[in-house]
Amino acid sequence: MSETYQSELTLKNKLGRLLWGVVALLLFRPSPRVLHGWRCWLLNQFGARVDSSAKVYPTARIWAPWNLELGAGSILGDRVDCYSVALITIGAGAVVSQDACLCAATHDCDSPAFQLIPKPIVIGPKAWVCARAFIAPGVVLGEGAVAGAAAVVTKDVAAWQIVGGNPAKPIRERSRF
Repeated sequence: MSETYQSELTLKNKLGRLLWGVVALLLFRPSPRVLHGWRCWLLNQFGARVDSSAKVYPTARIWAPWNLELGAGSILGDRVDCYSVALITIGAGAVVSQDACLCAATHDCDSPAFQLIPKPIVIGPKAWVCARAFIAPGVVLGEGAVAGAAAVVTKDVAAWQIVGGNPAKPIRERSRF
């Protein structure tokens, strides 16, 4: 069993996720939509590194806040699922739209133990993960890149590239601003 996987099994990790689950249920999710600062503060109390200008909506689901970084002006939209077993970094000005899934772990399907394999995700500055897109473990979405609506992104996306489909394929280059 890998060292990374074992760290997910520690009592400290499980207790942290349990406590976060209670706080998320009682203080994060019921907070009014406009209280982005409150939710940023709560996430930071649990080890996240969230800029105070980030916007995190109350219906976003975050598995382990201590594995989340949100840059200045970034947005984590409604019902976004951050399965942050490994670090998820969202750059300044990046947007993750409603119902998107950022999945920072997979399993070794050839392992009898079905071993968990954490792999960090990076969403670059000014990038956009459109509604219902899926970002697979280990993917880097470059600066200004776009993962189109319902795209399944399993490979890195170059800066300012637009991809879409399942599996995601290049569509065109995005205008730089």
